[in-house]
Amino acid sequence: MNAPAKSDMPLKGDTVVGNDVWIGQNAVILPGVHIGDGAIIGVDSVVGSDVEPYTVVVGNPAKILRKRFDSEMIGLLLKFKRWDKSIDEINNLIPILTCGNLEKVKTELGMSANCHFIFYTKIMCRFFVFTFCK
Repeated sequence: MNAPAKSDMPLKGDTVVGNDVWIGQNAVILPGVHIGDGAIIGVDSVVGSDVEPYTVVVGNPAKILRKRFDSEMIGLLLKFKRWDKSIDEINNLIPILTCGNLEKVKTELGMSANCHFIFYTKIMCRFFVFTFCK
């Protein structure tokens, strides 16, 4: 039996993988699937449908295990777009990006979305924030 001709195969569209996506070993992502920013694809998973941002999927077929954050935090992270920041900005933001207090992170990220430059100093997850905003 011969393989079908390319022209006989259905076109599924582009497969798009967002920023900060973790793809587990031996995972399969089928044609035309869009994986949102911050998603996690489990080991040996087979992804045949789109994955929302900051969602963890596992299995064959891949099913949603959970969201990584609540809706408010996901919205802030998508608006913040850490992957578009310069290295200097990221270095200055490390204290907020690594803080375990998610309420504090939400407050700081929400404020920083409209600011050009932010400088953070971390002392026990308390921040002194100097901003130059629009």
